[in-house]
Amino acid sequence: MPGSFFDTNVLLYLASGDDAKAERAEQLLASGGTISVQVLNEIANVASRKMRFSWERTHRLLAQIRLLLPAIVPMTLETHVVGLRLAERYNLSIYDGMIGASALGANCDTLWSEDMHDGLVMDRRLTVLNPFRAV
Repeated sequence: MPGSFFDTNVLLYLASGDDAKAERAEQLLASGGTISVQVLNEIANVASRKMRFSWERTHRLLAQIRLLLPAIVPMTLETHVVGLRLAERYNLSIYDGMIGASALGANCDTLWSEDMHDGLVMDRRLTVLNPFRAV
């Protein structure tokens, strides 16, 4: 059954001071979804460097996310190849291409992302939606 895939930026609002966006992210997460190891890595990077979380707090945030979204897909060579193709075809950053490839590989039909092209349909089966468009 198709489902939701979450981009890093949506999950980071769980630890932000933006209550409206955090609440929207929590609503979406209540229905479950999938992430990739890349998403976990990006969260660790942003939390520790940009948000200046201690390593202890960063680990707690990652653990919470892994509990909320236990469906975590690995990065593989196939993900890399498909991600490059998506980046080229849809004019995405390499990292966004890898997120798209992971979502497609997990058979998701919705990719929740604030910074990709809202409404973009990749490979006729994955739609990018901005969960905060109306917030």
